[in-house]
Formats: sequence, structure tokens, C-alpha cells
Amino acid sequence: MRFRCLHSSDLHLGKPFGGYPEGIRNRLREARHGAIGRLAQAARDHGAGVVLLAGDSFDAETPAPDTLRQALRAMAEAVDIRWILLPGNHDSLAASELWRRIGADGPPNLQPILNPEPVALAEGVWLLPAPCTQRRAGRDLTEAMDAPTPSGALRIGLGHGPILDFDEGGGRAGIIPPDRAARSGLDYLALGDWHGQMPVGPATWYSGTPEADGFKHDTRPGALLVDLAGQGAAPQVQPLPLGQFRWLRPHLDLLPGDAATDSLDRVLPADARRDHLVSLTASGRLALADRATLDAALQDLAPDFGWFGADLSALQVEARPDDLDLIDRAGALRHAAEALLSDSQAPQLSQADRDIAAAALSRLYSFAQEVQA
Repeated sequence: MRFRCLHSSDLHLGKPFGGYPEGIRNRLREARHGAIGRLAQAARDHGAGVVLLAGDSFDAETPAPDTLRQALRAMAEAVDIRWILLPGNHDSLAASELWRRIGADGPPNLQPILNPEPVALAEGVWLLPAPCTQRRAGRDLTEAMDAPTPSGALRIGLGHGPILDFDEGGGRAGIIPPDRAARSGLDYLALGDWHGQMPVGPATWYSGTPEADGFKHDTRPGALLVDLAGQGAAPQVQPLPLGQFRWLRPHLDLLPGDAATDSLDRVLPADARRDHLVSLTASGRLALADRATLDAALQDLAPDFGWFGADLSALQVEARPDDLDLIDRAGALRHAAEALLSDSQAPQLSQADRDIAAAALSRLYSFAQEVQA
């Protein structure tokens, strides 16, 4: 027997993105809703009639009524797709009112998983789910995947939680054992919780979120197309990129004499900048004039992007006496420039204060050049 499905998780519908300006917040929230349609189209394009959503479809236990209603309607519109909806830690079974509303308003092609009993996906194909009972269950819920199924059946596990302790940087063991697929005789284990796509073994994958929500993960957001040729056969897993937005963390390592703006062009995307969020960092050293040129270039580029931030705290400024002469040879401006240069290099000051002084010196230099032009 063969079986094909789409594995996704962590849509976090209704995520507020509170740390960003209103315009990009609205676009990010809308992109998360749009991921439902993109998942349906990807499943349709690749001949997968089932989409497994491995938890955290909603960002909170009490999503806004319009967030929930519109999500259910979007799934209903994909009438040819069967949606399997697993409770995660953000939308666990403890959110009884949420799951009551899903049960009452959900379309026939949506199947919420409210208990850990095996579910028939197709003839000879069984799903062994482990819905999250609360935000922190404190135990391995995937033990339920040991449940028996008919002889010769394909066994697919669906769970949500850490195999590694992601909150601790991925270095400590989590709740789900890494060999859960082997222990429970699973042909494939579909997991949610980690927001980047990650294989744990040949038969165990985190799908990651279909629409990125931060700078933490370098993998392309999307879903996994899973092909199972038969019991005991290694699954064929194909990542499908689906995300509208890209979150990038480019870095510049600069030295005096480098053309900083050329380096900037090399690390930034040339196209679709409106759909990119960028958190740029820089390190090394630049002459004062080059630092001022870089600051001006960053200020000019920022409006091109959905969101743009730059951290130049590790970039040192080298200023020669003739650089300060270009600000002023004497008087108040010269004294201010010398004080800022001194503060930018003072070891007794905090890094934040040195960064402020370096940025202020660069700005003062730029203003002086504008006035003299």
C-alpha cells in the first residue's frame, strides 16, 4: 500500500507580533491565515488528500472569534482536503471552549483529535495521535502511540513537544524520546513544536511552521510532503517551501578601506524586499567617513523592507585627526567630536554607551558634510 500526506504544524493563527509596527503586524497576521490556503494548494498539487497539523494551529487558547471562524471557513473551502487538527501546547485540550467551538462550527472535512485513540486515515493506514492535554503536560504523551493496529497496517504518529529542550538551546533531553518511532513501530512520526524544519531520524521530522515568525530558524518555512511506500519502508520526505515572508539575519564583517555599501548589496536581497524582514549585524572596524556612509545607506534602504533593523554595536569606528578636521578644526563642534570619539573608545563605559557615542559621532560627521556641501 502507498500513502501520501502533507505534514505541517505551528500555524499560530492570531499571533499578535506585538514588538513590530502596526503595518507589518497586520501583514504578518494575514500571511499566517493565508498559509491555510497555501497548504491546501500544495496538498492538491502533489496528490496528498490529507493534511496533518501537528499542534499549535492557534497561538492562544482563546483566539479571537474572527480568527477562529475565518480559519474554519478557509479549511471548509478546501473541500477536497481532509484536515487533521492536533491540540498543541498553545491550544491544548485544556482550552475546552476552543475545542467545543471547533466541534460545533468546524466543517465535515476537519477532524479535531480530542483523544489519543488510533484514527483510520485510509484503508490500512492508521494515525496514532498524542494530543496535548495542557500547556505543560510534564510527561511523554507519545506513549499512546504504542496502541495496536491491524496487522500489516501503516502506522503514522502525530505529536507535539520537544525531543530536545528547545528552551535551553537544544542541548538537553526533552520529553519525547528520540527513538519514539522505533519504540512504537511507526512508519513515520510527524511532530510539531520546533518552528524550523528538522529531521530527528529517517522516520521522524519536525515540519516547522509554514509561515516564519522570527529570526531564529534558517530553514525555509513550509511543509513536508510525506510518501510512505509500505510498512517498514523508509519514508520519502520532501520539504515544500510555502512562506510568504523571509526573515533574514545578514552579517557584515568590515575593515577600514572596505566598500561597506558594496558589502551591504551582497548580503541583502535585490527583489521582493517588501516581503523580507531583516535584522542586520556588523562587526570589525571602519573609518569614520565610511561609517557615516554606511549609516546613510542603511537609513535609505530601510523603507524598502517589510521591517529592517541594524545592530552596529560590534562595529568600531576609527577616526584620525584629519577626520575630525572635516567636522570642525576648533570650537564647540570640534570639542563635541573629540568627546564623542573618546567616549566611543572608553573601556570604563558600557558597551551601550560606547555604541551611542560612535553612532552620534558618525551622525555629527554626516551633518557637518551636509552643511559644508
